[in-house]
Amino acid sequence: MNGGGSRGRLPPLFVMSDFKKLRVWRSAHALTINTNRVAGTIRGTRYAALRNQMERAAMSVSANIVEGRQHKSEREFARFLGYALASTSELENHLIVAHDIRQVSESDYRSLLAQLTDVRRMLHGLMAKLSQSPSSKPVTSPPRTATSEAHRTVQTPAANGDQPAAGRG
Repeated sequence: MNGGGSRGRLPPLFVMSDFKKLRVWRSAHALTINTNRVAGTIRGTRYAALRNQMERAAMSVSANIVEGRQHKSEREFARFLGYALASTSELENHLIVAHDIRQVSESDYRSLLAQLTDVRRMLHGLMAKLSQSPSSKPVTSPPRTATSEAHRTVQTPAANGDQPAAGRG
């Protein structure tokens, strides 16, 4: 495979099936470990939900990168990176709350926020690369002919994959 990839093939950056080789996953994993360490210092049953939500949001970032990487298309991978990005915002909110109620030290808060910002930057960069990839562009239909018009299948909204699932949104 050449350096730029050929049409129909993934560029070398995206050929990796081993998510552990992705720099963004390694950084997100470190964020998860450090968030878990900091959340463990929050004491009291009163803050159990906050501890749990911090840990879950951090874990969701790296887990969505892993899950998305296992999909065959770059479009699906990008969708899961979007979920990971949303989880960074959720984690940021929990960190702000924990800091504001004085359950997280200033140094831990700044350290986790810096890590989170770095992961967010990498997610944005990877999503931008994926959106520029030829295989992530929508496929256009061939021109219609009299023959193809006669055999055309009409999809109902329920069968259309672009429609949101019930209960979402």
